[in-house]
Amino acid sequence: MKMKQTGLTFFISLMCFSLFAQGEYRVGVVGLDTSHSIAFTKELNGEDKKEQYIGFRVVAAYPYGSKTIESSYSRIPGYINQMKEMGVEIVASIEELLEKSDYILLETNDGTVHLEQALEVFKHCKGKPVFIDKPIAATLAEAIAIFQLAKEYNVPIFSSSGVRFTPESQAIRRGEEGEVLGATTYSPALREITHPDFGWYGIHGVEELFTVMGTGCVAVNRMSAEGTDVVTGLWSDGRVGTFRGTRTGKHLYGGIVFTENGVTPSGGFQGYGMLLDEIVKFFRTGEPPVSEMETLEIFTFMEASNVSKRNNGEIILMEDVYRWAMYDAQQLIKNLE
Repeated sequence: MKMKQTGLTFFISLMCFSLFAQGEYRVGVVGLDTSHSIAFTKELNGEDKKEQYIGFRVVAAYPYGSKTIESSYSRIPGYINQMKEMGVEIVASIEELLEKSDYILLETNDGTVHLEQALEVFKHCKGKPVFIDKPIAATLAEAIAIFQLAKEYNVPIFSSSGVRFTPESQAIRRGEEGEVLGATTYSPALREITHPDFGWYGIHGVEELFTVMGTGCVAVNRMSAEGTDVVTGLWSDGRVGTFRGTRTGKHLYGGIVFTENGVTPSGGFQGYGMLLDEIVKFFRTGEPPVSEMETLEIFTFMEASNVSKRNNGEIILMEDVYRWAMYDAQQLIKNLE
């Protein structure tokens, strides 16, 4: 019998207390086709680590992820060697990884295999907290399916871009700059043929938009050119937020936020440390710092923008896009079963 969510929270707290009492916090990594795996391991396995990381250590890694993206899978042999140099055991399967780990970093660069890998993790992880790196999935339907399966197997999860946790963006979110009236964010929006637009790279700037604006977007439209996309969202309270995705010029991350007190910049990208801080906190508590609702609204925004692009910039309702994706998610889950 599966535990109710309240029972799950108690179980995770009890498990974490037991582990912390022993001083052993084993982390397993799925996917060595991304620099994120190396960056996180250097922080957790380094000798001069942050106080909040003490006791956490990456002990095992399952290296395989991307199957069709050459720029990703070509990095696996080199990253295997780097992980071994940091004392990480390379294992032959996700199931073997889970036997050796208390917490999971699902880092595979290719979002198209996240649903398949996440399900295997959920089946065998016995409720261990799982961080799924961006994008949580390649499509909105797959993202919905992952969250539904996580609930079915009582596994706490979250996903996020590192831009979310910069001090400037978090201060704006907390209201320290006054009420947010609107925002424009920007990031590279390089394309990868295996992923819908923005799912591969533009998600960074979209995540920043929702970090400062919060949830509540109801309608989207998009203007596209070869080197640039501009997506405008209307929030239910009348606010307007805009994301600009770039494919030419210098690649920058950031934004401008309009508040009742004036105009202020958001945080941009400042490395992986602040994201890892939140991941470790999540491992300790089992409480996700980003809600399922917000992550799925980000993916709905991106998918609605794709629909708008196909329809020459037509305004698209978010609720329609989410409803279509819910149907597709149920079909995906049935096919997996």
